[in-house]
Parts: sequence; C-alpha cells; structure tokens
Amino acid sequence: MSPSRKPPIDIDITVEAGAWPPKRTLRSLVQRAVSAALHEAGVTTDAGSELSIVFSDDAHIRRLNAGWRDKDKPTNVLSFPAFPMKPGEKLPPMLGDIVLAAETVSREAAAEGKPLNQHISHLVVHGVLHLLGHDHEDDAEAEHMEALERAALARLAIPDPYA
Repeated sequence: MSPSRKPPIDIDITVEAGAWPPKRTLRSLVQRAVSAALHEAGVTTDAGSELSIVFSDDAHIRRLNAGWRDKDKPTNVLSFPAFPMKPGEKLPPMLGDIVLAAETVSREAAAEGKPLNQHISHLVVHGVLHLLGHDHEDDAEAEHMEALERAALARLAIPDPYA
C-alpha cells in the first residue's frame, strides 16, 4: 500500500487542545503515517477498522498517564488498544486510540532538531505499532519495533529518528 493512499481504516481526528498544525495538515500526516505503519507491519487486509487520534496537551496526557500507567508525568504519545492484538492478527473493528501531547511533542522536536511534522508522523507510526501488538519492553522487542518504525518512516522520506 502506498503511503499516499487512504489506509483501510476509518480515522477520526480530534484536536482537543494545544498548538498543533492545521487539521488538514494533521489529517494528511496521519493518513500517510498510518498507511506506512500498516504496510511495514504486514497488515494487508482491506477490511474496515476504526482508529481515533486525539491531539491534546500535556495536562490531559499527564492525567491519562497517571490513571492508566501510574506515571504522574506527561509523555509524548499514549496508545490505548480497543482489543488486545498480537502482531500479524487481523484488524479488529476498532483498533483503538492514540493521544499525543502538544508541548512534549514540540519540545522533543526542537531538542532533536527535527521538523515538528516529522516527529508527529513518527509518533503516529509508533502508536499504531503499539495498537497492532508491538512493544519495546525488552531489547529484542525494541529492536524489532524500531526496525518497523525506521522502515515506515523511510517510506515517508523521514530520516531515521534513532540515528
């Protein structure tokens, strides 16, 4: 699947809070990032599924992080799968939710000297891979997930974020 084609997922985008690019820019970034992540993860189904992406702020993601992960601090992205998945399984009707925090994402992009849009794309790819059952809890999982991220981002002409 070409990263410019609409993915086989109905994507709901909500800009809840924070300073984000225009919604049409976010929609384009998200559709391309989701397509690239699905391709690299080997998802080939044309069956429909739904995905929600919320562009929020540090205060909201801090509350989510504290409530769901017992970590009382903001983070860049959180993924909430609607159904437990293992890599390679068929997409469920609802894939899940991804939430990004504006201040943390902007701060990281500036600190790493990368364009904000590229960092947003990377975090969407990362979030989708989590929803598909990938993780980075141990070194082997982390290496595999980072390889998928690198390949998906290369598809989008985005440099390796781990280089």
